[in-house]
Order: sequence, then structure tokens, then C-alpha cells
Amino acid sequence: MVRAMHTPLASPAPGSATPVGTLLREWRQRRRLSQLDLALDADISTRHLSYVETGRAAPSRAMVLHLAEQLEVPLRERNTLLTAAGYAPIYRERGLDDPALQAAREAVELVLRAHEPNPALAVDRHWNLISHNQPVLLLLQGVPPQLLEPPLNVLRLSLHPSGLAPKIVNLAAWRNHLFERLRHQIAVSADPVLAALLEELQSYPAPADTEPHDVFDASAVAVPLQMRTAAGVLSFISTITVFGTPVDITLSELAVETFFPADAATAQALRHMSDGQAAQLQP
Repeated sequence: MVRAMHTPLASPAPGSATPVGTLLREWRQRRRLSQLDLALDADISTRHLSYVETGRAAPSRAMVLHLAEQLEVPLRERNTLLTAAGYAPIYRERGLDDPALQAAREAVELVLRAHEPNPALAVDRHWNLISHNQPVLLLLQGVPPQLLEPPLNVLRLSLHPSGLAPKIVNLAAWRNHLFERLRHQIAVSADPVLAALLEELQSYPAPADTEPHDVFDASAVAVPLQMRTAAGVLSFISTITVFGTPVDITLSELAVETFFPADAATAQALRHMSDGQAAQLQP
């Protein structure tokens, strides 16, 4: 049990506009938890939690981290909570080119290469492309070069009317799927950049008509991505992989999306496309 000690009131950290109690209450409400729910999860009294949220008691560093853990607050925002409570941040944020992250970087590249001939890519918390394997390039053929300039946002590229959107057969269904995914991510992270991205994507022209491919199949296990290519219509289902128990902000926000063939025809087409590309690269 985490012991709830009533500590003297502390002044907010310099530069911290919002008290830690207010931030914790916002995260609790974002998670749709009552004070009683959180108190039970954290094994503390509702009275102490109320004191912390209203500023009548200053939480210890351990208590801030404990409540953040129960609320599943992202590491970046845990640093914000610590700073607001008057403590130093503990989670580092390093670039992927930092030597300390070499093993993680190599692990990501290994996953991307091992997934060939199927497409796979790595993105940051805002869906900006970090890395990809060769099959991804096969799906980007014909996309205007200006849309491929870094930073390349994969959601923007997917739904932009000059990007991949005209190639997506089931655009209405895939568009709704991406919106729901993004809404969930915003609810979890409260990231204003993601909120702005969702607003931008929603402003793109919506499909005028729902094609037969857009009809929801109740027997399906996931919403597929169906794309028109030179090899015909390819159908994929995707999965998201993240690092387990990261203590670095960069790693906690890194995700690898892997695409799998949703049918035998797609699997065969990808093998042929990959073999053709390999033949072109041979001297």
C-alpha cells in the first residue's frame, strides 16, 4: 500500500501554470474515473486524493508517480506532473541517433526488414515517418514528390486527395478507421498536435459515394486497407507494436505498424513485386 502522507502545501514549480492537483484531476476525468475509483486503484484514501486535487495537500514525488501510473499517463506528461509538483523530471527524451538508443534502433530496423516482403514502417507519436522497409516504397509509386518530403506524416499521406486516397478502394471505411484510431490516441494522450491533425484530416474531401468494398463485413476481424496498384487491388490488415515498459520518452512514443496480406492474392503479388525489385537492383 502506498502510504498517503499529508505534506505541507508547496508552491507550484517556477514556470508551471497549472497546479499538479488540477492536472491529476484532469487526467482522472479524462480516464472517466471517480475519486473513489482512483483511490481504490491507488490504495489511498479518497480524502487524501481530494486534498491533493484541490491543493490542500502537496503529494510526494512517489505519490505523483504512483497516481500517474494508475492513470496510465504518458511519460512525457508524467514529467509535466512532476514539474508542476516542484520535482525534477525523471524521464529522458533522446533522439533515435543517440548512442544509448542504438539497441532499440537496431531492433526496429530488424523488425522492418524481417517483415519483408510485406510493408512495415515506424512512426513517432504524431505519425511522422521514422523508418520503413523496401515494400513500402512499392505502395508509394505515383505519389507527388512534395508529399514525400520530410517530415512525412503517414496519416496525412494516406488521406490527402493528392496522396494515397485515390488509390484506396475502401476509402470511406479506412478513413473512419483512422479517425477512430486518432480520436482514441487523443483521448489517451491529450496531445494538441494530434487534435490539430485530426481536424486537418477531417477537412479533406470525403468520398462522394460508398463503394461496395466500404460495406462493413460483420465477419471481418479488422478493417482492411485495400489499395489499387499495378499488380491489382491489394488488401492488408495491420498491427501496431510498441516497446514494453520503456523509460525513455522517445521509445515510449515510437510505434511500428506492420501490414499483413489479407488474402492469398495479395501475398502472391507482394512476393512477385519484391522479386522484381530485387532483380532490378542486381548488377
